[in-house]
Amino acid sequence: MRETWWRVGGWAVHGWEAGDGPPLVLVHGLGVSGRYLLPIARTLAGRFRVVVPDLPGLGLSTRPRRPLRLDELSETLDRLADAIGFRRATFLANSYGCQVVTRLAITHPERVERLVLVGPTVDDSARDPVRQAARLLVDGCHEPRSLVAIVLSDYVRAGPVTVATGAAEALRHRIEADARRVAVPAVVVRGSRDPLVPQPWAERLTAAFPAGELHVIGGAPHAAHFTHPDAVAALVSAGTPPGPR
Repeated sequence: MRETWWRVGGWAVHGWEAGDGPPLVLVHGLGVSGRYLLPIARTLAGRFRVVVPDLPGLGLSTRPRRPLRLDELSETLDRLADAIGFRRATFLANSYGCQVVTRLAITHPERVERLVLVGPTVDDSARDPVRQAARLLVDGCHEPRSLVAIVLSDYVRAGPVTVATGAAEALRHRIEADARRVAVPAVVVRGSRDPLVPQPWAERLTAAFPAGELHVIGGAPHAAHFTHPDAVAALVSAGTPPGPR
């Protein structure tokens, strides 16, 4: 993976890229950077041209004067694709990133080839900060220490205002409503040990997509792409058409 920068509007967006082939954009979750997506990015780089950005305000990218809302993040992804030269791409996202790319698939359907949603939030039966925080703490016990270290350091870099704004946006946004309007295939990926994405929620969300399919990865926590990159990479590769976009 090579580090790179893109100019998106008035922001300098930091990220990584590698490989050749069909375009693939990896989108991180709430408060974190793209660092925890690098293991699966390396796995996929032999099959795709993989891009892993830090969204503005996160990682090493420019910090806006205020944290960006969900709609602004999806618009930033659209402009970033232009800056990279991707007319149309597959988007793999984790957690809150799933909400961002699902919105992108509605507002800019011409941009999205396919969605791969790993641990999509927020469970409609537990849409309150207390239960979500409790589930996040439980998940931390299932995640490897190396991932917990990345997440905590990224949270510190992002700062409490950015993290709190993202959390409020995640709770406000109803991904299941957006899902009904998504025309492209959507692969929902759930780790069997993911407390943030219980099986009933994963099934309800998958059913909301007109072309949704659910895959459960045994033994995986919320960040299944980090702990089981080969298994998730196989789902990304399945059914992807060859050639650049």
